[in-house]
Amino acid sequence: MGPTTLQAGLGTAGVWSVTDIPIRYLLFTPPDQYLRLVVTTHKECPVHTNNSVLVHFIIELRVWATDVTQKKGLLALFLMNALPTLALYGGDPIHLGSQRELFADRFLIDSLSGDVEQKVKRPHPEEVIFRTDRPWEGNTSAYYTLFQDGSVFRMYYRGSHFDTNKQKPAHREVTCYAESKDGIHWVRPNLGMYSFEGSRNNNIVWDGTGTHCFAPFLDTNPRCPKNARYKAISRGRPQAPRGLYQYQSPDGIRWTHISDKPIITQGAFDSQNIAFWDSRQEEYVCYSRSFKDGFRTIQRATSKDFIQWTAPVALKYGSAPRQHLYTNAIRQYDRAPHLYIGFPTRYLPEEKNRVEPLFMISRDGLNFLRFNTPVIPEDAPADRGGNRSNYMTRGLLTLPDKPDEYSVYATEAYYTGSDSRVRRFSYRVDGFVSLISGSRGGEFTTPALTFNGGQLLLNHITSQNGDLRVEIQDPKGNAIEGWTLMDCDNTQGNHIEQPVTWRNGKTLRRLNTQTIRLRFVMQNAELFAMRFQ
Repeated sequence: MGPTTLQAGLGTAGVWSVTDIPIRYLLFTPPDQYLRLVVTTHKECPVHTNNSVLVHFIIELRVWATDVTQKKGLLALFLMNALPTLALYGGDPIHLGSQRELFADRFLIDSLSGDVEQKVKRPHPEEVIFRTDRPWEGNTSAYYTLFQDGSVFRMYYRGSHFDTNKQKPAHREVTCYAESKDGIHWVRPNLGMYSFEGSRNNNIVWDGTGTHCFAPFLDTNPRCPKNARYKAISRGRPQAPRGLYQYQSPDGIRWTHISDKPIITQGAFDSQNIAFWDSRQEEYVCYSRSFKDGFRTIQRATSKDFIQWTAPVALKYGSAPRQHLYTNAIRQYDRAPHLYIGFPTRYLPEEKNRVEPLFMISRDGLNFLRFNTPVIPEDAPADRGGNRSNYMTRGLLTLPDKPDEYSVYATEAYYTGSDSRVRRFSYRVDGFVSLISGSRGGEFTTPALTFNGGQLLLNHITSQNGDLRVEIQDPKGNAIEGWTLMDCDNTQGNHIEQPVTWRNGKTLRRLNTQTIRLRFVMQNAELFAMRFQ
């Protein structure tokens, strides 16, 4: 029953479904100017507990209305906007332990006021690190996969070229390999494995079924046999029947089919489909492309053995607008493996097939918060406005001598000229989204939580004339003596992990057994992440 079916009168009741969670509500309309809403829900809480919780809320809303019709409208607005957050996070304290939390979603934001807002960040453009100028490569070389393997960075990509004069492919698609010691300077080893135009002097690492979007990964499953330490997936067409096929290798160079039959057949797959070992769920995860209701979508399937897979399920994005999504670049976030981040490519067919990468984050790998602002815009810095000329690659690398930043890579100059390029971009560590405050200042509070550790560490930037302080409160919002806002020292500077200090000089360990809230008050400051230690 939706809010439009509410009946006027006292004690109106019903059931409202938010993200497939039944919410039972009871509305009282007393003669004064208040609404009282009692909400009860029952759901699994995978975010911070494995147990089901029964959540009770009593919410009083002050309204300037005296008739039931206006109050009903306010209730409908509340149900559509507030209940998804309540249903997702429940009423029990969040147990953070000592894990790192990013301020990239609303998980740790209970209330927010003043001059502070959540803002998606754009990585800084750096140098061009690769040009696809070999005869077996070309201007439609694409679907790059990059990862670190010990002291070596590996790159896999499709080599292909589109003849703009003849309006057709100039040669067959092949899978190529390059490697680097620093993530900036890349070399093509002469593998001598496959012939191209009569010569084996090339870096072609795979030829045949799967070369359109061959996407390897380093299998971190502790039970993975040595001869399958590297795995890959790719679509079979046009060489084989429709579906995704899987591959394995002992060294990342010599590849073989695991099976001649597809593992997943439901989907479109003409994109960079990816798979990896999910250390949190202890299973393999595959994100692939499909169509749903006329839109290009991303779907998810799982497997315990990389052989038998569940039926794919479409990702969910809450209230985000429906848009065409091509590549996904989803991964567990290394510094906080309970989080999943992705850089899906928004495809704009009505704008001459232009594409632009977005950022999204999830806590279960299925339900994502997707930001609508492109993280790499068309002018960052050149040749990104053409047909499919702005794909984010799959790769989040920590380069030598750059411990405080992540390198990501994106393509440019696609479909035109003799080749295309890959450019490096740099993110601050944890710096995908921030809570940023201006000169007027603002504040936010967290939900009730518990933690382990003696220090609170912040990833932040606070300007010279800025201010960032933290107050520790009890669950009711009362400041705890010794940890008030006045007791907190100003947390200034630019730091990846800076301890918050209070004048009492005491460790936070005495609060480990208590349920608390954190109140952050900030001015001319930016906050990216936190953790207890």
